[in-house]
Amino acid sequence: MARIKIVTPAKTIASIEIPVRITDINYGNHLGNDALISIIHEARVKWLYGLGYSELNIENSSIIMNELAVNYLHESFYGDVLDIELSIGEISAVSFELFYSITTNRKNDCITIAKAKTGIVFYDYHLKKATSIPPAFRNILEV
Repeated sequence: MARIKIVTPAKTIASIEIPVRITDINYGNHLGNDALISIIHEARVKWLYGLGYSELNIENSSIIMNELAVNYLHESFYGDVLDIELSIGEISAVSFELFYSITTNRKNDCITIAKAKTGIVFYDYHLKKATSIPPAFRNILEV
């Protein structure tokens, strides 16, 4: 099976720290794959919140995730503090790629836990269709 290879863009737009909670640990005694998805969701929400937005209100528009890819590279454990660096990939009229580089420092060593990419579409939940990226938010993405 061909492995998905995620290459994160060099320019970081935000860095969010999130600790691994005991409830994030699975039966293998490490961070569960489902918990990592929740953590990148939390990072995205924190990034938007820091800009004064939410997933349901970005300049009176909403977003929906239409794609997710993850490369799991190393285990993460209870007590790790994950540093999630966000970067922007391709931008279209209605969507953009949001990349996540997830690392932790353990014993003075930076370990890459995972890399991820989500496709984010601006979406009208009432009309059930994609809408254009608001110009003010596009300016944020293109910086």
